[in-house]
Parts: sequence; C-alpha cells; structure tokens
Amino acid sequence: MISINNLSYLIGGRALFQNASLHIKPKDKIGLIGLNGTGKSTLLRLIDDEFPPSAGDISKSKDCSIGFLNQDLLSYISEDSILSVAMQAFDRAMVLQKNIDKLLHQMEVDYKDSLVGKLTKAQEEFEALGGYSLQSQAEELLEGIGFKTADLNRPLKEFSGGWRMRVMLAKLLLERPSLLMLDEPTNHLDLPSIQWIENYLKTYEGAIIVVSHDRNFLDNVINKTVEVAQQNLNLYSGNYSFYVKEKELRSEIQKNAFENQQQQIKQTERFIERFRSKATKARQVQSRVKSLERMDKVQDVVDDNPTMNFKFQFQQKSGRFIIELKDISKSYGDLHILKNTSANIERGDKIALIGANGKGKSTLLRIIAGTEPVAGEHKEGYNVITSFYAQHQLEALNVQNEIIQEMLQAGSAKTEMELRSVLGCFLFTDEDVFKKIKVLSGGEKSRVALAKTLISEANFLMMDEPTNHLDFLSVNILVQALKQYQGTFVIVSHDRHFISQIANKIWYIEDQEIKEYPGTYAEYNYWQEGRAAQKSQPTNSPKKEAKPKGVKVKEKSVEQENELKRLQKSLSKVESQIEELEKTKVRIEAEMASPDVFGNFEKLEEKNQALQKTEEALEVGQTQWGELAEQIDALS
Repeated sequence: MISINNLSYLIGGRALFQNASLHIKPKDKIGLIGLNGTGKSTLLRLIDDEFPPSAGDISKSKDCSIGFLNQDLLSYISEDSILSVAMQAFDRAMVLQKNIDKLLHQMEVDYKDSLVGKLTKAQEEFEALGGYSLQSQAEELLEGIGFKTADLNRPLKEFSGGWRMRVMLAKLLLERPSLLMLDEPTNHLDLPSIQWIENYLKTYEGAIIVVSHDRNFLDNVINKTVEVAQQNLNLYSGNYSFYVKEKELRSEIQKNAFENQQQQIKQTERFIERFRSKATKARQVQSRVKSLERMDKVQDVVDDNPTMNFKFQFQQKSGRFIIELKDISKSYGDLHILKNTSANIERGDKIALIGANGKGKSTLLRIIAGTEPVAGEHKEGYNVITSFYAQHQLEALNVQNEIIQEMLQAGSAKTEMELRSVLGCFLFTDEDVFKKIKVLSGGEKSRVALAKTLISEANFLMMDEPTNHLDFLSVNILVQALKQYQGTFVIVSHDRHFISQIANKIWYIEDQEIKEYPGTYAEYNYWQEGRAAQKSQPTNSPKKEAKPKGVKVKEKSVEQENELKRLQKSLSKVESQIEELEKTKVRIEAEMASPDVFGNFEKLEEKNQALQKTEEALEVGQTQWGELAEQIDALS
C-alpha cells in the first residue's frame, strides 16, 4: 500500500532519517515509537506529503487514502455543532442529503417526472452509502469517546482543545481511510475513552500508524512496532511487549557480536604490529590490513534505559496525616461533583486518582491543595510541604531562561553541580543544560518542570497528568524517581502502565463520593472486573446448595477412573511436547547468536520468526498443561 525506500530527511543540516525503508501493508497496525526528537511526527508528515523528502521516495497505491490526526487540529474552531463537524466525514452523503431536500421542496410546488427521476437516483445512491444510518454511527462514536448526548448539538467552539481533538478523531474514524495515522491520540482521552478506542481500532479494517507512549494502548492495538532510532526505521513483528523482549534479544546478540569483533580486531592489529617489519610476513600483514579495511563494523549497543539515582531530601518529615477531608461537598451550579464525602491521606500513601473526565479528578486535586473553595472540613497535617505539578507549570517556565537558570531559580538550596546532576537524571547532559527554554520541545519542557517539582524538597507531591508529552524513556525515569521518593503523593493519570508501577492505593469518584481501593492498579482492575461480572449475573439465579455436613462423598465411578487415566496420559504427552519446544527454543537462540546468522538480516529474520512460532507453541502447551492439571485435580 505504501512503500518508503531509502528515505533521507535533513533539518538544518541534521539528518533525522538516512536511507530508511519501510513497507506498510493494508492490514498493518503499526506502533511508531522512539525518543522525543527522533522524527516520529515528522515521518507521519512526510507520508502525508506535508514535507518533501531530502532523498529517497515514498510511493502510495492509487486507492490509498490517508487520515491524519495531528496536534495542529487543536486550533480548529467552528460554529457548527460537534455532530455536524463529525458528519463532515460523509461529504458525499451530505451533498446528496441537501440535494434530496431541495428536490422534495421543488416537488411540493412543481411535480415533474424529471424531478421524480432525479430524486429516485439520489435516494438510491444515498441509501447505498448507508445514509439513513450515518447520523446514528456518528452519535455512537462521539458518545463512545466521552461526549454526552446533550453535548452533540453544542457548537465546537464551546469546547476546550482536548475535546475538539476528540471531535476531529471521531471525524477521521468515520471517514475510514485506508491508512489512519494518529499522533498521540490518548493524550486527550480519559481511561474509559481509551478503552473504547482500543476496541474500535482492533477491528478497524484499514491500516493504522499510531504514535503513542501508552504501553497498554499499544499492546492492545498494534501488531507491528517500528522504532525510530539512529536515523533508521527498525521493524519488529509484534506489539510493544514483543518489541521489548525482541530488542533485548537483538541487543544481546549485537553486544556479543561487537565484543567478538573487537577481540578479532585486537588480535589482527597485534599481528600487524608484531610482523610489520618482517619481510617474510609482508604478504600476510598486508592481507590483514586489507581485511580490517573491508570489515563491516558492528556498532556497540547504546543503553537507552539509564538508571535514576537521585536522592530526595526533605526539610522536615510530615506528621502521620497529610490531609483530612470531612463531609466535603462541591458543586458548580446544578452540577454536583462531591456530596458529603470524607477521605484521609496518610504519610507514605502513593495514590493514583483515576476515572472518566468530568467526574471531578482535577477539582478534587485542587481541593486537596486547598486552592478550591469547598463546603466541609479541609485539614492539613503537621509539617506538610506541598509541591503541585500540572500542565500549566509548562507555561510558567521562563522561556528566556537557560535550563540551569530555571533550576537555580526554583528556590532549592542545591548548588549548580547538584542541579546539573539532577538534570542529568532527566536526560539533560553536558551543554544541554544551557539550552533556552523557548527552544525545547513539549516533552523537554515537561522534564524541566518535573525536575523543578522533585527538587522542591516537598514531602507531599500532587501531579496532574505528568506523563503527557513524555516519551517511554522519560516515563521510565519518572517511575524510577517516584519509586525512590519517600514522601507522599497523589497523581491523576490515565496511563495504566505508569499507575500500575507507582501506586499503592487507588482513588476514584463514584456516586459523588471519594472511593478508595487499598491496593495496586492491577489488583483494583481485577476487583472491578469481578464487580462487573457480578452485576451482569441475573439476580434471581438459583444458589448452589451447600453439601450437608457428615454426608460421605461417593467413590469415583469406572467412567471417572477412565477419564482420569486419559487426562493423565494427555498431561504426560503435553509435558513431553513442552520439553521438546524448550529445547528447540534454546537451539534457535544459540543459532541466532552465531556471526553467520547475525550478520545476515534475512537469516536473522527467519530465525526470529521461528523463535516467535516456538514461543507461541510453548505458550499454548503451557496453557493446555494448566487446563489438564485443573481437570485432574477436580477428579482426584
């Protein structure tokens, strides 16, 4: 469908891409990942013909249509209702609808056979396009991504940038282009909307390229991963979790090949140095010199997962209770957010505040901070020092300052050397610290604002969507920082991987009350699934009668004995298959580490596919083993 061949693209003399190639097939669902600044968004714009390549070409099939959701659409404003804007996706059907209305109006005063013919033809085409169900499709999609039914006829201009972006996303999804390109779509979606979009994209008939830093979203949507790194496009035939494992394997192979080659180079150089002056060895020396010149050098592995090693210091330790909220109520006119609800935050709590947009998460965060007027009792604990990170912190940065100046003005007692060490943890090294704030990307500004928050020596942190605009590496650094943090925090986030790593309590707002789950996000999610399953069960379903005490259990029948033997035989067979598959896996991994395979991309890809099939078969075998073991336990 789309073929990118030997693509090169330069910005100000710096190469973002150099001889990069990629082929996009009709059903591909590709996750485009990489560090901020490597060119992910630029690649989408190159595909969309916004920028011409410096070299190489991007060819598309004739029937290829492209829908591109990018951050520029945030500025789009219209007097039309959001339903009308979304319905613009059906441009031909809308033209026909106006035509039909016009013809019907004409026929009221001038009934002609020619008008009847035109009307019949227009109605047939309108029906063929599914015209009579288009509005319901648009309404369903808009409501799926978070809009209320009452909002559908409100003008687009009344909504904030994030909500306008949702409308543009809905319009693109309704257009159903053969290639859908989404640049950070989850930045403007809450958790229920993200899950709805995931389910929609899973069954999307066309191809998808999505730039996202949400690991769970990528795992649930994509079937291929393309990493933008070192001016190239590196393809991995699986979702993000597959990419992580496969990259680790490739890095290990590359590291071994690099070390083996370096050892070979040293031995060759020692031979050349030793026998350079001996005439009898001149031919051999010259041969080795030429072999070094012809050698394809294997690059060393670059570690792109630095370890965060930052010691947080507090001016003073807080008391046991950080914040006490008692009988809190908050309303905006007729809209009730909270009603007579209470909650406490204790020292050491790591709270993730989650839920749909419009439920009051940001309002509750401001209530906790004491900046939002509220009915009820708000009590701050002893020796509590608070630091609040929100998206407006990016706007509060002085754009004329250098990064190091901004940090020095943050009010901490740290020296410049200490601050440079902190900035190093946030990927600002050497001369980077002298960059002006105004030249930084959104992700880089977020890292500066986060660094300022974390050096504040506060013992209580509040953060509103801190992972927005951060790449995977920056999110990983933030996770490490928060794991080392000994204080207390409350964080609003829709990034499921992020909150699963840092939270020990989950807060959510339900029925205008603050609810708490005392556990991790994974445990909370499991509990919520159980609740949903219980609600879906019929209330009048008969309960199973408990066995009376003292009643003997009947002996197993002959049929049960035979079934048990059959299951044990099957279990033994599956165990043998698993053992063989594990041996095959070890053998393939060993073959992949050999220089012959590693140096040949086709052979390496062939081995990768064989390894993937073996791992899939191994997973199936292990699942069968577990099922058989459960059946045997039930009969034993």
